[in-house]
Amino acid sequence: MTQVDKTKENLKKCQCIYCPSYSKGCKMHSMSGNIARMAEGLATQKHFEGMFCAFEKSDCIKINRGCICTDCPIYHKYHLDKKSYCLHTHGE
Repeated sequence: MTQVDKTKENLKKCQCIYCPSYSKGCKMHSMSGNIARMAEGLATQKHFEGMFCAFEKSDCIKINRGCICTDCPIYHKYHLDKKSYCLHTHGE
């Protein structure tokens, strides 16, 4: 699989925040941790609750309520070929 660059530019294009599977509860729960991780630098992070195609599956999302991965500019830029990155580790 193509490695998605963990950059602020890619994060700005990321559509995960709009995904129907990413519940309001998960967004609220992950907000403070995401802010701290962004301050430290995205490239060095092993996990981030967002841009799941770069950071692996979510620690919060457990139910598939729909997938918008294929609508995301990152998906097309990196020629990704899977769906539901929030629910599945890249190798799954």
